[in-house]
Amino acid sequence: MRFIVKLFPEIMIKGGPVKKRMITMLYENLRTLLHRIDGEIVVKRFWDKIEVECEDVFIDAVRNTLQKTPGVEQYLEVVQYQTGEDLELIGEKVALHHLQSISGKTFVVRAKRSGTHDVSSFDLERFVGAYLYEKGEPAGVDLHNAQVKVEFELHQHTLNVITKRQAGLGGFPIGMQGDVLSLMSGGFDSTVASYLTMKRGLKTHFIFFNLGGAAHEVGVKQVALYLWSQFGASHRVQFVSVPFEEVVAEIFNATHESYMGVTLKRLMLMAAEKVADAMGIDALVTGESVAQVSSQTLRNLAVIDEVSNKLVLRPLATMNKPEIVEIADKIGTREFAENMPEYCGVISKNPVTNASFERMAKEAKRFDYSVLEKAVDQAVSLPVDKIIEDVNQQAPVEVVNHIGDEVVIDIRREAEVNHRPLSVTADAEVLNIPFHELNRKFKALDQQKTYLLYCDKGVMSQLHAQYLRDAGFINVKVYRPLA
Repeated sequence: MRFIVKLFPEIMIKGGPVKKRMITMLYENLRTLLHRIDGEIVVKRFWDKIEVECEDVFIDAVRNTLQKTPGVEQYLEVVQYQTGEDLELIGEKVALHHLQSISGKTFVVRAKRSGTHDVSSFDLERFVGAYLYEKGEPAGVDLHNAQVKVEFELHQHTLNVITKRQAGLGGFPIGMQGDVLSLMSGGFDSTVASYLTMKRGLKTHFIFFNLGGAAHEVGVKQVALYLWSQFGASHRVQFVSVPFEEVVAEIFNATHESYMGVTLKRLMLMAAEKVADAMGIDALVTGESVAQVSSQTLRNLAVIDEVSNKLVLRPLATMNKPEIVEIADKIGTREFAENMPEYCGVISKNPVTNASFERMAKEAKRFDYSVLEKAVDQAVSLPVDKIIEDVNQQAPVEVVNHIGDEVVIDIRREAEVNHRPLSVTADAEVLNIPFHELNRKFKALDQQKTYLLYCDKGVMSQLHAQYLRDAGFINVKVYRPLA
């Protein structure tokens, strides 16, 4: 199968040197990703497109990669023939792929040329349209509202018959716009903000402030891993975890309750700035949306930003919650966000919505910043691609490799279960309960039995086993079959 990758329009309008660098970066990113699928996949770079050729067995994996790689506007699935300008041969080859699709339907033919030709695009469309009309059984030709659009391209002597056109992610290739550090809580806002920066070509690292929950950290690691593997895996990034429990305790000791929420956000920015400095990163990313909550009024955001010299990007600044949730739905993070535990250690009573710079300065003077320095010093950085290994090594819930009398609960989504069914012995009992339904449905199960949670990577099963343990269910373990 051959794919023609069309570039994001903003790439094509750049000046020559910049456009060349962007195309080269996208080419390198695709090579990196596609060669993980199969080292024999061919990737070719041209001045206005990239072509990919693979064996049929890898078609689905290549499609998935092209759909989710920043910089790809769309891709075409094509079949190539060497036809020259032989109109009869061109009509014959196009008919091979489209006669059946136009049967009983209206159709239109659209042709593009590149190179030097004696025939025009109009000539090609008229001839091939007549050929298809004569050889097939269409309902007719409709130039404006056809049910089927037949497309092909003639490049010099090569005919590309387009069998499918699929939208890509758009945006710029990752690696062209520098690095950012995204403040991640794992909820709707921070995950969507991180996705948007990745889509724009920013190499997005993650920083998590642990306010007091091991399960929360595992959950955020899982969604960070998901975002990276789906949209940013061409580059290695870091996941930084900062222990913030003592910082929260100091906020309670030193800050007036109405300023606690703003103070927490300021301290997170201060810590993120220190980590970003150490990583050589110039910008921070947050999921804040203007006026969504009390700490996100314009005045409060200004008071928060006062503590940092870094550029703070807020991709969601003007979005409302339904818009954010819609994007989360589209990119597959909604279920993660809905099931993310909340460990908000600082909840202001009567929170200030129009913070005073002068009052904030007084509150800040009472804070012991050695606590913040200690938290930053204790931060742990981990490559995102090592998260699975890290979670499984540190797993506090027992992991078993063989099934005895226990019941296995496959917590993957239905589509994942259907695509890769779990292989177990015939006498093993397996229940399919997606992770986002597990907390609600588990209590109705027979609690005299022991349950083994299963997912592909072992991260979500570990996370939800911890949830259930925290809720008082001790009859839960994690199932990790031996490779």
